[in-house]
Amino acid sequence: MQIRSFQLSDYRLVAELLEEVLSEECCEETMGAFARQLSWDSELVLVAESAGRIAGVLIGTIDHHKGYVYRIAVRSEFRRQGVGRNLVACMKTRFQQRKVLKVLVAEDKHNELLRPFYDSLGLKPVDFVQLTQPLSIVAG
Repeated sequence: MQIRSFQLSDYRLVAELLEEVLSEECCEETMGAFARQLSWDSELVLVAESAGRIAGVLIGTIDHHKGYVYRIAVRSEFRRQGVGRNLVACMKTRFQQRKVLKVLVAEDKHNELLRPFYDSLGLKPVDFVQLTQPLSIVAG
């Protein structure tokens, strides 16, 4: 498995993955944030690739020395194989390279479903933050 930065040629496949993995409401919210993040800093959109297929994606952003894990999605057939863990680890490395002081998970009803996953990474409730503004305003 390889974790790499998003490339423009990935757009259709990542969009399909998000549609497949996320609920309709979550996908709609995520696609808007995904497009905005690509326009600001595509290096904070990570893609996990395995055997030539996109297995997962993580959308992150930075605001005032805080790094946010906004959304993570992994195809069902690649779950429980470390894809999500590797995506988060690589994003943390990117955040550290950019002098981010704190890494937080954007807490919304969609990420709340992933709380056991984030707990398994050692994140505590204090590492979750309710975004008071949409991603477009937070990172803009």
